[in-house]
Amino acid sequence: MSDLQIASVLEVICGACADRDAIVCDGSRITYGEFDEQATRLADFLLEQGIGRGDHIGTYLFNSIEYLVTMFAAFKISAVPINVNYRYVEDELSYLFSNADLKAVVFHREFADRVANVAGGVKGLETFLYVEDGSGAVTDGLGALSVETAVAKGSPTREFPGRSPDDLFIIYTGGTTGMPKGVMWRHEDAYFACFGGGNPMGDDIVDMDALAEKAVTTGEYITMLNTAPLIHGAAQLGSFITLIAGNTLVLQKAFDAKQIPRIIAEERCTTMSIVGDAMGRPIADAFEANASADTPYDISSLFIITSAGAIFSEPVKAQLEEFLPECMIMDNYGSTETGFQGIGAGGETRSFGRGLTFQMNARTTVLDDDNAVVAPGSGVRGRVALRGHVPIGYYNDPEKTAQTFVTLDGVRHSITGDIAELLEDGTIKLYGRGSQCINTGGEKVFIEEVENALKSHDAVFDAVVVGLDDEQYGQRVVALVSVKPGVTPPDEEALRGHAREHIAGYKVPKEIYVVDEVFRGPNGKADYTLSKAVADDLSRTRC
Repeated sequence: MSDLQIASVLEVICGACADRDAIVCDGSRITYGEFDEQATRLADFLLEQGIGRGDHIGTYLFNSIEYLVTMFAAFKISAVPINVNYRYVEDELSYLFSNADLKAVVFHREFADRVANVAGGVKGLETFLYVEDGSGAVTDGLGALSVETAVAKGSPTREFPGRSPDDLFIIYTGGTTGMPKGVMWRHEDAYFACFGGGNPMGDDIVDMDALAEKAVTTGEYITMLNTAPLIHGAAQLGSFITLIAGNTLVLQKAFDAKQIPRIIAEERCTTMSIVGDAMGRPIADAFEANASADTPYDISSLFIITSAGAIFSEPVKAQLEEFLPECMIMDNYGSTETGFQGIGAGGETRSFGRGLTFQMNARTTVLDDDNAVVAPGSGVRGRVALRGHVPIGYYNDPEKTAQTFVTLDGVRHSITGDIAELLEDGTIKLYGRGSQCINTGGEKVFIEEVENALKSHDAVFDAVVVGLDDEQYGQRVVALVSVKPGVTPPDEEALRGHAREHIAGYKVPKEIYVVDEVFRGPNGKADYTLSKAVADDLSRTRC
């Protein structure tokens, strides 16, 4: 359907909800009408610079209104926004800028030096725009203009070349290992798989008049606080689900848990999206501090908290529920390679190796080692797979594309690294990511269950588990943990003893090291590559 191009869908919503707040970020606000006009003007400016269909535009930005305006502008001219991690150093930026074939980059001004040092080595990168941030960083060598100036120069009239549902939407994902990979989605597939067909909790909406009517009649009642950085897929997908529904999206430039109660109260947020314990625990601590304040903020408007990209542990879930007893706290399931797939089915604990059960969409299944669907209730564990609306592959990486995206019985599938089993009632029980599974003495250990066992200790703030090479067992289980502020770190034997109460002995870490902070990216996901290197160094030092 030709309408199912992201810019075309957003233009329908912007027209229907023109006077409603679309995005709020650190006090700045923009209505849907203003959002559309600014994106149109920026799109026109980009066309004048020779940027058009299929060209790649880097978004090297913190969370901001300009981030989403840039993405919308790119979609309007069938260009492709490329997310750039603002934590990258110059070597990583050089790789990403070149791998993604950037022709333009939009960046917060404080990053000007890094952009200038990298840009000369990137063929075809000639257009530079910056978002003013008060840093005063020099941009003259790049010939860069501010986004504000570019918007002012552009025409507010929509006169763009024809769009197509085959236009590309690319999200670079670093995952937990390896160099970042650009996942290529057709716009139409992204609409259904990533944005829930305009109605994530119900039937897909393909009629734009019906989508606009839904946004007008129900959109104003939802205000979504998205705490994750837009440089990652989960935050982008959550943001566009919000905007396509005509809701109000609330962002922070950078995650600050202490400000969350104030933002919820001032914006009357009804839903909040976070990334597992890495964000959930400091937010729960902020709720606790708020509750004991002389004049606490009213956070009672919040009725749903969802986690995407990482599941809640039971201790963090319980801590959140203490301050929001009527709030639904849910785990969402999906990935950059699959989009939104399901929600936690509830009704059982999610800790200590029992797995977490998800109610998945009808296109999700579990495949065995021969890529055959496992029988429901068989107890066979396989890999989670999605069929139908899936990405067309990884940008510039045919080898990884062939490994992940396969055609079975004439239907395209995206096969994830997650290990699960299909239950008799059709739900799927997730055990962990196969790529992070530790094989110790022939026994498989899923790191999530060990991490959850450690995090259930009263003194532990966070934990990451890795497998190190071992002459006797092949691999041994090793953990890095951080403790709560002001708490005396428990000794290693106490932590092992606590874990042993919840998981089998072979799963208990052979070594546990207390560190100041567990290594996670800005999306809240553990950095297992760095964690493994640090654990290996600590282990060698001990020996």
